[in-house]
Amino acid sequence: MSKVPDKSTANDETLVADSQKGDLEAFEELVARHRDKIYARAFSLMRNEDDALDLSQEAWVKGWQRLSQFQGDSSFVTWMTRIVINLCLDELRKQKRHRLESIEQMEEEVGGVERQMPVVVVNPTENLERAEVRQKIDWALGQLSAAHRTALILHEFEELEYKQIAKVMGCSIGTVMSRLFYARRRMAALMTGQKREE
Repeated sequence: MSKVPDKSTANDETLVADSQKGDLEAFEELVARHRDKIYARAFSLMRNEDDALDLSQEAWVKGWQRLSQFQGDSSFVTWMTRIVINLCLDELRKQKRHRLESIEQMEEEVGGVERQMPVVVVNPTENLERAEVRQKIDWALGQLSAAHRTALILHEFEELEYKQIAKVMGCSIGTVMSRLFYARRRMAALMTGQKREE
């Protein structure tokens, strides 16, 4: 039997290939490397430690079960991030179905007006090295509705295009644009200490 190489020094691609052959130890190394990022993404969407922990753990289980589907078109951590985002969105839909419907109805009613208004762009990733700013961004994200927060995170942090966000969130591109407009404007108001209510 050949000597087993040290998993901790292997790159993700090698570990994924080994995992796809049934090497659980290789997959455990991938979990150890990326679990913090996957948990952080779950928490940024759910705003609840228990939910984030449950959903990030469920994502790893699904990742292992679906590993044969991973083609390497993106990085492994990006693929896992998509899995946890989809799980979070499913959970948010269950928890807040009525709230999401009312938000979409509101957006449809004021859709014509908002297109004429200036968009205030806030980049949530700017100056993250400053703890005070990072804390304020985190607080402001927590003030957004689930639908608005999700659209903003997918666009600003995951850098998805509108059509990709629409597919993930199960809505139209117009609704994605509307949600991003409101999310950015609300973030701008919160970050500058204003309380602007619609």
